[in-house]
Amino acid sequence: MIDNARRGRMLAIAAVATLALGVTAACSGSGDNGGTSASGGSSAGAAPITITVQTFGGGKNFGYKEAVDKWNASHNDIKIKNDNLTDQFEQVYWPQMIQWLQSGAGAGDVVGIDEGGMGLAKAHPEWWADLKEYGLDSRKSTYADWKWQNGITADGKLFGLGTDIGGMSLCYRRDLFEKAGLPGDRDEVSKLWPTWDDFIKVGEKFQAKVKDTKFVDGTNTLYNVVLVQEAAKNGNVSYFDTNNNLIVDKNPAVKSAYDFAVKISQDGLTAKLRNFTDEWKTGMKKSQFATLGCPSWMLGVVSGDDAAGPELKGKWDVAAVPGGGGNWGGSWLAVPKQSKHPKEAAQVLDYLTGKDAQVSVFNYSGNMPSNTEAQQDPAVQGAKNEYFNNAPVGDIFAKSASALQPVFLGVKHAQVKNAVESVISALDDGSVPYAQAWQKLVDDAVKAAG
Repeated sequence: MIDNARRGRMLAIAAVATLALGVTAACSGSGDNGGTSASGGSSAGAAPITITVQTFGGGKNFGYKEAVDKWNASHNDIKIKNDNLTDQFEQVYWPQMIQWLQSGAGAGDVVGIDEGGMGLAKAHPEWWADLKEYGLDSRKSTYADWKWQNGITADGKLFGLGTDIGGMSLCYRRDLFEKAGLPGDRDEVSKLWPTWDDFIKVGEKFQAKVKDTKFVDGTNTLYNVVLVQEAAKNGNVSYFDTNNNLIVDKNPAVKSAYDFAVKISQDGLTAKLRNFTDEWKTGMKKSQFATLGCPSWMLGVVSGDDAAGPELKGKWDVAAVPGGGGNWGGSWLAVPKQSKHPKEAAQVLDYLTGKDAQVSVFNYSGNMPSNTEAQQDPAVQGAKNEYFNNAPVGDIFAKSASALQPVFLGVKHAQVKNAVESVISALDDGSVPYAQAWQKLVDDAVKAAG
């Protein structure tokens, strides 16, 4: 039998090596693409400055295609190049980005940071340009306080502005539900599972009728949904307390989410696929599973050509998540101090986090804006997603946006998250026995946090 955990590590190492080969290209993005005047603007007659924006994520990732195309069509002095480096943040993107930031070379002019990396990013103000120097402190009123504050370093430097927030829903295959004799209508589906126990019962009914499809993708996706819901009941903390002490074995939220993952695995409801891997995307395309947890950004992942793809358009839909919501995910953009064009990079960052660009992103990829002006825009509030059977995604996600309660994420959250989820996947694929999994999860979390 193939050791899936070992194979995953090998893939991650290979991906890091691939990213390393791209350092030269990344450096050229923040290098001398054209002269700058003493004031930081473009010199007369100079070639346009290229600002490289490095992001991560599967499918439509940060959703910047339309926004970048619009900027480049209307700007001759500054051009945006969006390099989406990988779809794996914890395993690949963030470890490589840390190396680039520490070495002072390799990072783009603007870089994306997932919520799990923000604790570490805030602890290293020396890595970042201060966006206050370029007037972006004026943007404070366009963010919820928690989203704004998370972009400020320990010494008060404004280094990042928010791109999106997670919100929560559950994506499901409407056609496969109907095949199982279950309702396909999203409102009726939502009524099936007010609790996670109800969700499991629906899964058992589904698999009794549909033999060639598992009910859920794997353990990780729903583990994360349950974790953020339980964290909200336990002081809004998960792996670390607010003093950055590791509390994996002390926090009931982690154990509750772990127990749920074990339950769906032991019940045989999972396709044993780890989210964001090539196998997971192939499983989606081949209809190997019928549900997965869906923060707003997941819609762009599912509908991407490398995942469910155009063949399944209209067959996926969006329902309420059991347990009443939660927030998983959301990112920020920052300007590394190593950028040779920080003023122009700040202009691009301002544009990509502004109202018009975030509305464009939402309509293109489904990423729910963290910009409050964009959240309130009619184009967001009334949006429907054609891929997901015209689901009213604006209504689904916008209603919860103002009420989201962020979970505290420690400095080493990304590293611990990766270690924990590796065990959550391993218990599902059988490479770690159930009886040993909890202790291994705790031990590996301690090593990752060390």
